[in-house]
Amino acid sequence: MAYETFEHEADIGIMGKASSVEEAFEEAAKALFDVEIDVAKVKAKKKVRIECNAENIEELFIEWLNALLSQASLHEMVFSKFRVKMEKTGEKKFELRGEAFGEKLRKEHNIKDEVKGATYSQLKVKKEKGLWVAQCIVDV
Repeated sequence: MAYETFEHEADIGIMGKASSVEEAFEEAAKALFDVEIDVAKVKAKKKVRIECNAENIEELFIEWLNALLSQASLHEMVFSKFRVKMEKTGEKKFELRGEAFGEKLRKEHNIKDEVKGATYSQLKVKKEKGLWVAQCIVDV
């Protein structure tokens, strides 16, 4: 499992890679928050539940990331650990139930850039060379 960020003209790309699509979503969430703060310094003290759905897996990825940003803002938190369970509930329906673990935002987290939202730019959720890749550009 791995996560990374990549350069983009004005914004930042995030990517999660893993052996399952759920783990790729989890790794991409780490990349998302690593744009904002130093994820390694965030303790997984409090759990926040996240639920979202979409018509396809790519839209579900964007919904997941934006739901995380909303919950982080609402609870004045940052997250460092994630759990995702998803299922296809119909021909055009995907559901995600997840959890994000973190703590209140503090200056010790080395605050970097604020992420405003996940975008559809360079959006990709697919299996490549045996690993699932989930990526997009985030607006900073």
